[in-house]
Amino acid sequence: MTAGSTPAVLPARFARLVKIEHTVFALPFAYVGAFLAVRGTPSGHDLLWITLAMVGARSLAMALNRLIDAGIDARNPRTAGRELPSGQLSVAQVVVFCAVSLALFLAAVWELNPLVRWLWPIPVVGFVVYPYLKRFTWLCHFWLGAVDGLAPVGAWVAITGRLPWQAWILGAAVALWVTGFDLFYALFDEEVDRGEGLHSIVTRFGLAGAFLGARIAHAATVGCLVAAGLGLSVGALYWLGVAAVALLLTYEHSLVRPGDLRRLDTAFFTMNGVISVVFAVFVIVDAAT
Repeated sequence: MTAGSTPAVLPARFARLVKIEHTVFALPFAYVGAFLAVRGTPSGHDLLWITLAMVGARSLAMALNRLIDAGIDARNPRTAGRELPSGQLSVAQVVVFCAVSLALFLAAVWELNPLVRWLWPIPVVGFVVYPYLKRFTWLCHFWLGAVDGLAPVGAWVAITGRLPWQAWILGAAVALWVTGFDLFYALFDEEVDRGEGLHSIVTRFGLAGAFLGARIAHAATVGCLVAAGLGLSVGALYWLGVAAVALLLTYEHSLVRPGDLRRLDTAFFTMNGVISVVFAVFVIVDAAT
């Protein structure tokens, strides 16, 4: 254990390490994929193991990101207080946490459709590659989106063993949504990223490019949700959910603009959590009734 740490505080430190509260971004879309896959309510068994798989996968992804970026985080005033740079957790502790998260993910995978036992390396490779991409290309935002877009696709195949085009379109919607809000997230560190020689759309194309990219990505998100709905047997509540996403995304974009980033925290952290939960509630109720 690190100096001054006790078993009682370690769980809280690990929860902060992976920002466990941000699970709300991806987990609801896994449930969306599950409910749309069966056009009803999945079994409790499937929902339990999908939840555990998502918790394990996301915890692994975040912990790997923190490990790989520990040096960069230490030189960034915004992130220097994170658990690894500040010494609240040691590298060895985070490595063990990664191993436990991977074990949880694999245990959950083995309880779901046999096909996913062959597919599990795909997201894990995505988790490892992502932190390195910003060292080489501004396309890193799209990679992150693609990895997170696996949430509804993975849940779909985990239940049915099939991957119809509707599942991929739903995954594309999530990928574009995440890509768009990651462009906002990059605004937090524009100066540091330039100093570190890191790549992002904002360092490559400036603030205007980042805002334009986010608008295009989020408009395409709504388009993909419409396309998925047209290919599925959905009810009115699904379409109300799509309308809610469109309105919430519009509001999110009204909160920030080039030269005025005062409400960036609200636009990134609050609104995106609201969007995922609201859409999931509409879809789940629609599918279950």
